Amino acid sequence: HLVLGIGATVIKRFSGFENTIPSSRKDEVPNFTISAASKQGFAIYVDDPEDKENYSCQVSEELELSHCELDTSAMTSSIHRLLDLSSGSPMVVDTSFQSQPEDHMEDVVTLAVGEYAEDIHQYLREAEVRFRPKPYYMKKQPDITTGMRAILVDWLVEVGEEYKLRTETLYLAVNFLDRFLSCMSVLRGKLQLVGTAAILLAAKYEEIYPPDVDEFVYITDDTYTKKQLLRMEHLLLKVLGFDLTAPTINQFLLQYIQRRGICMRTENFARYLAELSLLQADPLLKYLPSQIAAAAYCLANYTVNRSFWPETLAAFTGYSLSEIVPCLTDLHKACLDAPHCQLQAIKQKYKHPKYLQVSLLELPAVLPLR
Repeated sequence: HLVLGIGATVIKRFSGFENTIPSSRKDEVPNFTISAASKQGFAIYVDDPEDKENYSCQVSEELELSHCELDTSAMTSSIHRLLDLSSGSPMVVDTSFQSQPEDHMEDVVTLAVGEYAEDIHQYLREAEVRFRPKPYYMKKQPDITTGMRAILVDWLVEVGEEYKLRTETLYLAVNFLDRFLSCMSVLRGKLQLVGTAAILLAAKYEEIYPPDVDEFVYITDDTYTKKQLLRMEHLLLKVLGFDLTAPTINQFLLQYIQRRGICMRTENFARYLAELSLLQADPLLKYLPSQIAAAAYCLANYTVNRSFWPETLAAFTGYSLSEIVPCLTDLHKACLDAPHCQLQAIKQKYKHPKYLQVSLLELPAVLPLR
């Protein structure tokens, strides 16, 4: 069983995964054919055997990815690679190393600076379409579920808290993870390796003092080697096409907050709701980051101030309240279910006094949207 834990708290998160997906699950992907790529359990899943001509990869005898040549044009086809690795043992974090502590307002930067605000927003709105994951990619994953993804994201939140990583680092890591899983099929035993590589890459991109690679190996309790992690990072970069500047929910939310100021409690509550959305691949991945950020703003504003979407933001974003309502409804439902979920890392994070303990606020049971 793979066990996820942070610090002195060890939480059995992946325990029992062998029984969570019945063997018939693989029958739900009838169009896939399997081509043996090595003796070590590595396989390529292809909808059309002719697509194999667009894909070339050599696999070493040690079940390591080596000399991979990925045709980026083939990423748009339905080629999926099945990465297999046995699960490991409990994980702990060495608290002796931490990156520089972040200020509560560390993300308030130049996203809404004066005369550039509208241009920045327009650029991000165009870019978010290019760098979004496929909304329903989980339906084509033969061996992992939305629940397993949620467990991984919850663990990434704890890793971010343990190493004092910036908020944007977490959002980028989840974006990298979802975009990778949109193209690649991964067995459950390899899922944590992908998530660890994603947050390693996001930390290198976003942090001033990112944790060392050895630290990320350590948090997996040496389930994976440094060599495996670096090779997965290399594969992740190739699959992402080295496009790492992806707009996130966090960036849009910061723009909205800077454009139309709200009290600190409302702001923290909006941040809390936005992070909760990261756990929900279904149905929230079908919405753009700018829409989820708008929904988080509306839900927080209504909860604290009994007001939804100010006219200034409607004019700035081009979103009317009616356009936000579908996403707002799904986010509201997901957040109502959050207190009853076993994944509590985000709630525990926002129970801290520096966030004004906003995770203890109660959401309204019904929203007067009609």
